[in-house]
Amino acid sequence: MRTRLWTLFLFAIVLPAFAQVTTQPQAQIPPQFQVDPAWPHELPSDWILGQVSGIAVDSNDHIWIVHRPRSLATTEMGMVLKPPIADCCRPAPSVIEFDQNGAYIQSWGGAEWNEGTQAWDITEADWPLSEHGIYVDAEQNVWLAGNGANDHVVLKYNSTGDHLLTIGKVGETGGSNDTERLGQPADMTVDTEAHEIYIADGYLNRRVIVFDSNTGAYKRHWGAFGNRPDDSVPPPYEPGITSAQQFRGAVHSVELSKDGLVYVADRSSDRIQVFTRDGSFVSEAVIAPITRDIGSAWDIALSTDPAQQWLFLADGQNMKVRVIARKTLTEVASFGKGGRQAGQFNWIHNIAIDSDGNLYTAEVNNGRRVQKFVPDTQE
Repeated sequence: MRTRLWTLFLFAIVLPAFAQVTTQPQAQIPPQFQVDPAWPHELPSDWILGQVSGIAVDSNDHIWIVHRPRSLATTEMGMVLKPPIADCCRPAPSVIEFDQNGAYIQSWGGAEWNEGTQAWDITEADWPLSEHGIYVDAEQNVWLAGNGANDHVVLKYNSTGDHLLTIGKVGETGGSNDTERLGQPADMTVDTEAHEIYIADGYLNRRVIVFDSNTGAYKRHWGAFGNRPDDSVPPPYEPGITSAQQFRGAVHSVELSKDGLVYVADRSSDRIQVFTRDGSFVSEAVIAPITRDIGSAWDIALSTDPAQQWLFLADGQNMKVRVIARKTLTEVASFGKGGRQAGQFNWIHNIAIDSDGNLYTAEVNNGRRVQKFVPDTQE
């Protein structure tokens, strides 16, 4: 009888404790990725890409890129010279749409090589000298920016390249507290429900600025820590020094989360800053703090799980993708390294994600390509 009572006592104590332990949520394992070396398919018409300065995924899981045809050397486009010097290649149009499998769908752009005059024709008003950044909103409108010395605009097109709206003025800039003009903007994202476009502004200005995405009317702007922007030149970045109270530049990327936060990449300060959508400061994290020169924080994509628990950071200076736990802004993994083989990077400039969790990357400088990375589901 005593043995039976002792056994029942043990079950009463041990089983609830065991159940409590086994029902605790398990730590989430950071996602891992494998490169798809066959993506995208070969471009038509002997086309070749210049520096790929933007990549985006639309609501149909189509992938859009913008590249810089005018970054091509004449030796890379020998078949369109007069006389031809080679049987390859032709500059591809600036904006190209692919499907999820990498098949070419369509293209358009505002800079075209004229074989007759042997010069570039600008066929679209306000087309930037240096294409930089692309975003496709829920209505399939395509947004582009330009970081050339006199660009200072963000442009809105429909999906087939018809111009709809220009924010800013070519050749005009007024500093980081001007509410009409931009300063070499780098990136943008759209809040569909609020009809607002957030612009990372940029290479010259030191702020995030928000406009009505239908009319272009000014809404609000802010600098680092939610401060009023100040255009005085901050000292060079030094690891371990107190965080600069203004964006150092370039303000290179802006991304919105589902829970109402705004993520901003301050490239040469090696940091991500987080805000509410009214510009109130929430937190910051310095990533790879020993990185000098052009910095570690280039572009941001958020994972597609309901909680968006991961943030993927394109780090162009260190030539890798960093996986960051969004809640704590702590780096938990990374992949890639410098090189020109599949899965390696040469100045990874932009990153985007589709609904299946595939990542897409774009490279400038001498990388000049796009790559696809598929989640590794092997255990």
